[in-house]
Amino acid sequence: MNYTTEFKSIRAEVSAEEWQARVDLAACYRLVDKYAMTDLIYNHITARIPGSEDHLLINLYGMLYKEITASSLAKIDVEGAVIWKPDTDYGINKSGYVIHGAIHKARPDVACVLHTHTRAGIAVSAMKCGLLPLSQTAIRFVGHIGYHDYEGPAVDLDERERIVADLGPHDALIMRNHGLLTCGATVQQAFNTMYQLEQSCRSQVDAMAARSELVMPGENVLAHTAHLYQPGTRRPYGVLEWPAMLRLLDAEDRHSGYPPYCH
Repeated sequence: MNYTTEFKSIRAEVSAEEWQARVDLAACYRLVDKYAMTDLIYNHITARIPGSEDHLLINLYGMLYKEITASSLAKIDVEGAVIWKPDTDYGINKSGYVIHGAIHKARPDVACVLHTHTRAGIAVSAMKCGLLPLSQTAIRFVGHIGYHDYEGPAVDLDERERIVADLGPHDALIMRNHGLLTCGATVQQAFNTMYQLEQSCRSQVDAMAARSELVMPGENVLAHTAHLYQPGTRRPYGVLEWPAMLRLLDAEDRHSGYPPYCH
């Protein structure tokens, strides 16, 4: 079997817009690994190719997030048909386009969809109370998060409509007994939203494990704070820190032993 991860750069073979999308998405995979939000080889982050209504970039199923590069990403359509991938026996995971393709197809405003199975995210997804407004970070999601009941592994195309309906207009979804999902108008925004959602879940699990009485702000404070944290209120999520995140990756790439994310 050909499971090589040594891929030649395809920068000269794609448009400048597609290459930038590839670099941003590969960086996002590396950052999800950096901040301990991976699950071995599982899960997906997808990005829409600019100028295309239904062409997406997705990881090869079998590679670690820390191995993913701009040139290793496969190109698919929203129905999961592979348009291009590197010369390797690695393919794509069906759940990637069942969940992600549905959202990209239904939400033209979404350029990136990110899905995780983290310890804290799974824990909160199993709590009847859902995400509680216990911290400023979590309050960001008050009135701006959906919930989707577990239906088994996401391989049934019929589930697509229910996932889209439960996400609604939001950029965050808790998939009950499963994990977390975020999306955004950019890769940067989807990553920032997932980072904050994951931090919210971790702090909730920690606070509840302390077995102390919990304090939550009043409804007026919750609504006001949640409004101030929406992307259109001040600035889009993820923009300010993204150059710093790339500098972090560039510094680590020099010593990681893995190909640079921008290859």
